[in-house]
Amino acid sequence: MSQQNIQAAKRLQQFEEYYFSKKLREVAKLIAAGKPVINLGIGSPDLNPPVLAIENLNAACSEKGAHQYQSYRGVPTFRTAISDWYKKHFEVRLNPENELLPLIGSKEGIFHLSMAFLDVGDTVLMPDPGYPAYANCAKLVGAKTQTYDLFASNHWLPDFEAIEKKLQHNTRMMWVNYPHMPSGTQASLELFEQLVAFGRRHNILICHDNPYAFIMTEKPLSIFQVEGARSVAVELNSLSKTYNMAGWRVGFLAGASEFIQATQQVSSNLGSGMFKPVQVAAAAALQMEDDWFVQQNKTYLRRKKMGIKLLESLGCKIESDQVGLFIWAKAPVGITDVAEWLDKLLYEKYIFLTPGQIFGKNGRDYVRLSLCNSVEVLKKACARCENR
Repeated sequence: MSQQNIQAAKRLQQFEEYYFSKKLREVAKLIAAGKPVINLGIGSPDLNPPVLAIENLNAACSEKGAHQYQSYRGVPTFRTAISDWYKKHFEVRLNPENELLPLIGSKEGIFHLSMAFLDVGDTVLMPDPGYPAYANCAKLVGAKTQTYDLFASNHWLPDFEAIEKKLQHNTRMMWVNYPHMPSGTQASLELFEQLVAFGRRHNILICHDNPYAFIMTEKPLSIFQVEGARSVAVELNSLSKTYNMAGWRVGFLAGASEFIQATQQVSSNLGSGMFKPVQVAAAAALQMEDDWFVQQNKTYLRRKKMGIKLLESLGCKIESDQVGLFIWAKAPVGITDVAEWLDKLLYEKYIFLTPGQIFGKNGRDYVRLSLCNSVEVLKKACARCENR
Protein backbone atom coordinates (compact mmCIF):
# COMPACT_ATOMS: atom_id res chain seq x y z
CA MET A 1 0.00 0.00 0.00
CA SER A 2 1.40 3.43 -0.93
CA GLN A 3 2.29 5.87 1.84
CA GLN A 4 0.07 8.94 2.17
CA ASN A 5 1.61 12.41 2.20
CA ILE A 6 0.88 13.10 5.88
CA GLN A 7 3.33 15.59 7.34
CA ALA A 8 4.12 16.74 10.83
CA ALA A 9 3.03 20.22 11.94
CA LYS A 10 5.21 23.11 10.75
CA ARG A 11 5.79 24.23 14.34
CA LEU A 12 8.15 21.28 14.78
CA GLN A 13 10.52 22.85 12.28
CA GLN A 14 11.44 25.49 14.89
CA PHE A 15 13.51 23.13 17.00
CA GLU A 16 15.24 19.80 16.98
CA GLU A 17 14.69 16.83 19.25
CA TYR A 18 15.73 17.55 22.85
CA TYR A 19 19.50 17.11 23.17
CA PHE A 20 19.39 14.54 25.98
CA SER A 21 16.68 12.51 24.26
CA LYS A 22 18.98 12.09 21.27
CA LYS A 23 22.34 11.86 23.07
CA LEU A 24 21.22 9.29 25.62
CA ARG A 25 20.22 6.94 22.78
CA GLU A 26 23.80 7.25 21.55
CA VAL A 27 25.13 6.53 25.05
CA ALA A 28 22.76 3.53 25.35
CA LYS A 29 24.16 2.05 22.12
CA LEU A 30 27.69 2.28 23.49
CA ILE A 31 26.62 0.58 26.72
CA ALA A 32 24.76 -2.12 24.76
CA ALA A 33 28.00 -2.72 22.85
CA GLY A 34 29.76 -3.40 26.14
CA LYS A 35 31.47 -0.03 26.56
CA PRO A 36 31.83 1.10 30.23
CA VAL A 37 30.28 4.54 29.80
CA ILE A 38 30.21 6.81 32.85
CA ASN A 39 27.27 9.19 32.46
CA LEU A 40 28.09 12.54 34.07
CA GLY A 41 25.78 14.46 31.79
CA ILE A 42 22.22 14.30 33.06
CA GLY A 43 20.86 15.57 36.38
CA SER A 44 18.88 12.51 37.46
CA PRO A 45 19.44 12.05 41.22
CA ASP A 46 20.75 8.62 42.19
CA LEU A 47 20.11 9.10 45.92
CA ASN A 48 16.98 7.62 47.46
CA PRO A 49 13.81 9.57 48.24
CA PRO A 50 12.81 9.88 51.91
CA VAL A 51 11.78 6.53 53.38
CA LEU A 52 8.70 8.26 54.76
CA ALA A 53 7.60 9.19 51.23
CA ILE A 54 7.90 5.60 50.03
CA GLU A 55 6.01 4.29 53.05
CA ASN A 56 3.21 6.78 52.49
CA LEU A 57 3.07 5.89 48.79
CA ASN A 58 2.68 2.20 49.56
CA ALA A 59 0.03 2.78 52.21
CA ALA A 60 -1.96 5.20 50.03
CA CYS A 61 -2.07 2.71 47.15
CA SER A 62 -4.35 0.48 49.24
CA GLU A 63 -6.78 3.22 50.24
CA LYS A 64 -10.26 3.39 48.81
CA GLY A 65 -10.47 5.62 45.73
CA ALA A 66 -6.69 5.85 45.34
CA HIS A 67 -6.79 4.71 41.72
CA GLN A 68 -9.63 6.93 40.53
CA TYR A 69 -9.36 10.28 38.79
CA GLN A 70 -8.27 13.03 41.17
CA SER A 71 -9.06 16.70 41.52
CA TYR A 72 -7.47 19.00 38.97
CA ARG A 73 -6.35 21.18 41.89
CA GLY A 74 -4.65 18.37 43.80
CA VAL A 75 -5.67 16.80 47.09
CA PRO A 76 -5.91 19.16 50.11
CA THR A 77 -3.22 17.18 51.97
CA PHE A 78 -0.62 17.99 49.33
CA ARG A 79 -1.58 21.64 48.91
CA THR A 80 -1.49 22.16 52.68
CA ALA A 81 1.92 20.50 52.88
CA ILE A 82 3.26 22.87 50.20
CA SER A 83 1.83 25.86 52.08
CA ASP A 84 3.42 24.69 55.34
CA TRP A 85 6.72 24.10 53.51
CA TYR A 86 6.77 27.70 52.23
CA LYS A 87 6.01 29.01 55.71
CA LYS A 88 8.69 26.86 57.36
CA HIS A 89 11.56 27.44 54.94
CA PHE A 90 10.83 30.89 53.48
CA GLU A 91 8.49 32.51 56.05
CA VAL A 92 6.03 33.01 53.20
CA ARG A 93 2.31 32.42 53.66
CA LEU A 94 0.43 30.97 50.69
CA ASN A 95 -3.24 30.07 50.70
CA PRO A 96 -3.48 26.34 49.95
CA GLU A 97 -6.97 26.84 48.52
CA ASN A 98 -6.13 29.18 45.65
CA GLU A 99 -2.41 30.09 45.54
CA LEU A 100 -0.93 26.65 44.82
CA LEU A 101 -1.29 24.19 41.95
CA PRO A 102 0.29 20.69 41.93
CA LEU A 103 2.06 19.77 38.70
CA ILE A 104 3.13 16.51 37.08
CA GLY A 105 6.70 17.80 37.18
CA SER A 106 7.60 21.47 36.88
CA LYS A 107 8.26 21.02 33.14
CA GLU A 108 4.49 20.67 32.77
CA GLY A 109 4.15 24.02 34.53
CA ILE A 110 6.49 25.72 32.06
CA PHE A 111 4.24 24.70 29.18
CA HIS A 112 0.97 25.46 30.97
CA LEU A 113 2.17 28.92 31.99
CA SER A 114 3.13 29.59 28.38
CA MET A 115 -0.30 28.47 27.22
CA ALA A 116 -2.04 30.57 29.87
CA PHE A 117 -0.22 33.89 29.44
CA LEU A 118 1.16 34.06 25.91
CA ASP A 119 -0.69 34.83 22.71
CA VAL A 120 0.71 34.24 19.24
CA GLY A 121 3.35 36.89 18.53
CA ASP A 122 3.98 37.85 22.17
CA THR A 123 7.61 38.07 23.27
CA VAL A 124 9.23 36.12 26.09
CA LEU A 125 12.57 36.94 27.71
CA MET A 126 14.85 33.88 27.98
CA PRO A 127 18.18 33.55 29.82
CA ASP A 128 21.25 32.62 27.78
CA PRO A 129 22.53 30.27 29.06
CA GLY A 130 19.37 28.71 30.41
CA TYR A 131 17.06 25.71 30.43
CA PRO A 132 16.03 24.95 26.80
CA ALA A 133 12.44 24.07 27.79
CA TYR A 134 11.62 27.76 28.40
CA ALA A 135 12.17 28.65 24.75
CA ASN A 136 10.72 25.44 23.35
CA CYS A 137 7.43 25.86 25.21
CA ALA A 138 7.15 29.46 24.06
CA LYS A 139 7.68 28.42 20.44
CA LEU A 140 5.04 25.70 20.73
CA VAL A 141 2.40 28.30 21.59
CA GLY A 142 3.48 30.67 18.82
CA ALA A 143 5.32 33.23 20.94
CA LYS A 144 8.59 34.91 20.04
CA THR A 145 11.71 34.47 22.15
CA GLN A 146 14.21 37.16 23.00
CA THR A 147 17.32 36.08 24.89
CA TYR A 148 18.96 38.18 27.54
CA ASP A 149 22.66 37.58 27.98
CA LEU A 150 24.23 36.17 31.13
CA PHE A 151 28.01 36.41 31.31
CA ALA A 152 30.66 35.17 33.73
CA SER A 153 31.95 38.76 33.94
CA ASN A 154 28.64 39.72 35.59
CA HIS A 155 28.46 36.54 37.70
CA TRP A 156 25.76 35.15 35.36
CA LEU A 157 23.24 37.76 36.55
CA PRO A 158 20.84 39.76 34.36
CA ASP A 159 21.96 43.18 33.14
CA PHE A 160 18.64 45.00 33.52
CA GLU A 161 19.86 48.15 31.77
CA ALA A 162 20.84 46.13 28.70
CA ILE A 163 17.54 44.23 28.75
CA GLU A 164 15.49 47.43 28.92
CA LYS A 165 17.27 48.88 25.89
CA LYS A 166 16.07 45.92 23.78
CA LEU A 167 12.66 45.45 25.40
CA GLN A 168 9.77 44.87 22.99
CA HIS A 169 6.36 46.50 23.35
CA ASN A 170 4.70 43.08 23.46
CA THR A 171 7.00 41.42 26.02
CA ARG A 172 4.71 39.53 28.37
CA MET A 173 6.89 37.12 30.30
CA MET A 174 10.44 36.66 31.64
CA TRP A 175 11.97 33.34 32.68
CA VAL A 176 14.50 33.37 35.52
CA ASN A 177 16.14 30.56 37.47
CA TYR A 178 18.21 31.17 40.64
CA PRO A 179 20.09 29.23 41.88
CA HIS A 180 20.93 29.27 38.21
CA MET A 181 21.24 26.24 36.00
CA PRO A 182 23.74 25.69 34.44
CA SER A 183 26.15 28.19 36.03
CA GLY A 184 25.35 27.49 39.71
CA THR A 185 25.04 31.20 40.55
CA GLN A 186 23.29 31.64 43.89
CA ALA A 187 20.00 33.41 44.46
CA SER A 188 19.85 36.64 46.47
CA LEU A 189 17.08 38.83 47.81
CA GLU A 190 18.71 41.79 46.06
CA LEU A 191 18.33 40.03 42.70
CA PHE A 192 14.71 39.11 43.46
CA GLU A 193 13.98 42.72 44.41
CA GLN A 194 15.39 43.87 41.07
CA LEU A 195 13.30 41.28 39.21
CA VAL A 196 10.09 42.27 40.97
CA ALA A 197 10.76 45.96 40.32
CA PHE A 198 11.50 45.19 36.64
CA GLY A 199 8.28 43.18 36.29
CA ARG A 200 6.18 45.92 37.90
CA ARG A 201 7.84 48.64 35.84
CA HIS A 202 7.11 46.93 32.53
CA ASN A 203 4.01 44.86 33.38
CA ILE A 204 5.85 41.59 32.74
CA LEU A 205 5.12 38.27 34.44
CA ILE A 206 8.29 37.05 36.16
CA CYS A 207 8.39 33.24 36.08
CA HIS A 208 10.91 32.00 38.63
CA ASP A 209 11.96 28.38 38.28
CA ASN A 210 13.34 27.34 41.68
CA PRO A 211 14.19 23.59 41.79
CA TYR A 212 17.74 23.99 43.17
CA ALA A 213 16.96 26.16 46.19
CA PHE A 214 18.12 23.55 48.70
CA ILE A 215 21.04 21.94 46.85
CA MET A 216 24.32 23.00 48.49
CA THR A 217 22.88 26.33 49.62
CA GLU A 218 23.17 27.70 53.15
CA LYS A 219 19.94 29.71 52.98
CA PRO A 220 17.15 28.71 50.54
CA LEU A 221 15.32 31.68 49.04
CA SER A 222 11.99 32.30 47.32
CA ILE A 223 11.08 35.29 45.18
CA PHE A 224 7.97 35.66 47.34
CA GLN A 225 10.16 36.86 50.19
CA VAL A 226 10.22 40.19 48.33
CA GLU A 227 7.34 42.57 49.09
CA GLY A 228 4.95 42.91 46.17
CA ALA A 229 6.29 39.85 44.33
CA ARG A 230 2.91 38.15 44.09
CA SER A 231 1.57 40.97 41.92
CA VAL A 232 4.01 40.14 39.09
CA ALA A 233 5.64 36.77 39.81
CA VAL A 234 4.96 33.06 39.96
CA GLU A 235 7.31 30.37 41.22
CA LEU A 236 7.80 26.80 40.08
CA ASN A 237 9.29 24.12 42.25
CA SER A 238 9.84 20.40 42.08
CA LEU A 239 10.58 17.44 44.32
CA SER A 240 12.86 15.96 41.65
CA LYS A 241 16.15 17.31 42.95
CA THR A 242 15.37 18.35 46.51
CA TYR A 243 13.86 14.99 47.49
CA ASN A 244 15.34 12.70 44.78
CA MET A 245 11.92 12.04 43.25
CA ALA A 246 12.64 12.86 39.60
CA GLY A 247 10.86 9.82 38.18
CA TRP A 248 7.78 10.47 40.30
CA ARG A 249 7.00 13.59 38.24
CA VAL A 250 5.74 15.83 40.99
CA GLY A 251 6.08 19.58 41.41
CA PHE A 252 3.97 22.66 41.98
CA LEU A 253 3.26 26.24 40.95
CA ALA A 254 2.86 29.03 43.50
CA GLY A 255 1.45 32.49 42.93
CA ALA A 256 -1.49 34.86 43.25
CA SER A 257 -4.91 33.27 42.86
CA GLU A 258 -5.48 34.99 39.50
CA PHE A 259 -2.30 33.45 38.06
CA ILE A 260 -3.12 30.04 39.50
CA GLN A 261 -6.65 30.14 38.13
CA ALA A 262 -5.48 31.04 34.62
CA THR A 263 -2.92 28.21 34.64
CA GLN A 264 -5.48 25.76 35.98
CA GLN A 265 -7.78 26.58 33.06
CA VAL A 266 -5.07 25.14 30.84
CA SER A 267 -4.09 22.18 33.01
CA SER A 268 -7.69 21.06 33.56
CA ASN A 269 -8.14 20.76 29.80
CA LEU A 270 -4.91 18.87 29.21
CA GLY A 271 -4.76 16.50 32.17
CA SER A 272 -6.87 14.63 34.71
CA GLY A 273 -5.10 15.20 38.02
CA MET A 274 -2.10 13.58 39.66
CA PHE A 275 -2.10 10.03 41.05
CA LYS A 276 -3.28 10.44 44.66
CA PRO A 277 -0.65 8.20 46.33
CA VAL A 278 2.09 10.29 44.71
CA GLN A 279 0.54 13.42 46.20
CA VAL A 280 0.31 11.80 49.63
CA ALA A 281 3.93 10.70 49.40
CA ALA A 282 5.02 14.15 48.23
CA ALA A 283 3.24 15.73 51.20
CA ALA A 284 5.23 13.44 53.50
CA ALA A 285 8.51 14.36 51.79
CA LEU A 286 7.85 18.07 52.26
CA GLN A 287 7.65 17.50 56.02
CA MET A 288 11.26 16.31 56.28
CA GLU A 289 13.35 18.14 58.88
CA ASP A 290 16.40 20.24 58.02
CA ASP A 291 18.72 17.33 58.73
CA TRP A 292 17.55 15.82 55.42
CA PHE A 293 19.13 18.70 53.50
CA VAL A 294 22.24 18.77 55.69
CA GLN A 295 23.05 15.11 55.09
CA GLN A 296 22.23 15.27 51.39
CA ASN A 297 24.41 18.32 50.87
CA LYS A 298 27.33 16.63 52.63
CA THR A 299 27.10 13.89 50.02
CA TYR A 300 26.97 16.38 47.17
CA LEU A 301 29.89 18.36 48.60
CA ARG A 302 32.08 15.23 48.62
CA ARG A 303 31.07 14.56 45.03
CA LYS A 304 31.70 18.17 44.06
CA LYS A 305 35.30 17.97 45.27
CA MET A 306 35.91 14.89 43.14
CA GLY A 307 34.05 16.41 40.18
CA ILE A 308 36.27 19.49 40.35
CA LYS A 309 39.34 17.25 40.41
CA LEU A 310 38.08 15.49 37.28
CA LEU A 311 37.38 18.70 35.39
CA GLU A 312 40.70 20.24 36.40
CA SER A 313 42.48 17.12 35.15
CA LEU A 314 40.88 17.88 31.77
CA GLY A 315 42.23 21.44 31.91
CA CYS A 316 38.94 23.14 32.79
CA LYS A 317 38.55 26.14 35.10
CA ILE A 318 35.83 26.29 37.75
CA GLU A 319 34.33 29.10 39.86
CA SER A 320 34.37 27.89 43.48
CA ASP A 321 31.14 29.47 44.77
CA GLN A 322 28.70 27.45 42.65
CA VAL A 323 25.65 25.76 44.16
CA GLY A 324 23.10 23.31 42.76
CA LEU A 325 23.34 19.85 41.27
CA PHE A 326 26.06 20.52 38.65
CA ILE A 327 29.53 21.91 38.14
CA TRP A 328 29.87 24.53 35.40
CA ALA A 329 33.40 24.73 34.03
CA LYS A 330 35.16 26.66 31.30
CA ALA A 331 36.77 24.41 28.70
CA PRO A 332 40.55 24.46 28.29
CA VAL A 333 42.15 27.26 26.29
CA GLY A 334 42.52 26.23 22.67
CA ILE A 335 39.35 24.11 22.47
CA THR A 336 37.38 25.67 19.62
CA ASP A 337 34.53 23.14 19.51
CA VAL A 338 33.55 21.91 22.98
CA ALA A 339 30.92 19.48 21.70
CA GLU A 340 33.45 17.82 19.40
CA TRP A 341 36.01 17.67 22.22
CA LEU A 342 33.47 16.02 24.55
CA ASP A 343 32.45 13.53 21.86
CA LYS A 344 36.09 12.51 21.64
CA LEU A 345 36.11 12.08 25.43
CA LEU A 346 32.98 9.92 25.17
CA TYR A 347 34.35 7.59 22.51
CA GLU A 348 37.92 7.40 23.80
CA LYS A 349 37.45 7.43 27.58
CA TYR A 350 33.74 6.56 27.72
CA ILE A 351 32.90 9.59 29.86
CA PHE A 352 29.78 11.60 28.98
CA LEU A 353 29.74 15.30 29.88
CA THR A 354 27.30 17.94 28.66
CA PRO A 355 28.49 20.69 26.27
CA GLY A 356 27.44 24.11 27.53
CA GLN A 357 26.26 25.23 24.09
CA ILE A 358 22.98 23.34 24.48
CA PHE A 359 22.00 26.00 27.04
CA GLY A 360 22.68 28.88 24.64
CA LYS A 361 25.44 30.64 22.76
CA ASN A 362 26.96 32.05 25.95
CA GLY A 363 27.61 28.50 27.12
CA ARG A 364 29.59 27.44 24.05
CA ASP A 365 32.95 27.57 25.87
CA TYR A 366 31.68 25.63 28.89
CA VAL A 367 31.11 22.10 30.15
CA ARG A 368 28.53 20.86 32.66
CA LEU A 369 29.15 17.92 35.00
CA SER A 370 26.31 16.31 36.96
CA LEU A 371 26.79 15.34 40.61
CA CYS A 372 24.31 12.45 40.29
CA ASN A 373 27.02 9.80 40.62
CA SER A 374 28.85 8.39 43.62
CA VAL A 375 32.35 9.45 44.64
CA GLU A 376 33.54 5.99 43.56
CA VAL A 377 32.21 6.50 40.04
CA LEU A 378 33.78 9.95 39.86
CA LYS A 379 37.11 8.46 41.00
CA LYS A 380 36.93 5.98 38.12
CA ALA A 381 36.35 8.84 35.69
CA CYS A 382 39.30 10.71 37.18
CA ALA A 383 41.57 7.68 36.75
CA ARG A 384 40.61 7.40 33.08
CA CYS A 385 41.41 11.06 32.47
CA GLU A 386 44.71 10.91 34.33
CA ASN A 387 45.76 8.07 32.02
CA ARG A 388 44.78 9.81 28.81
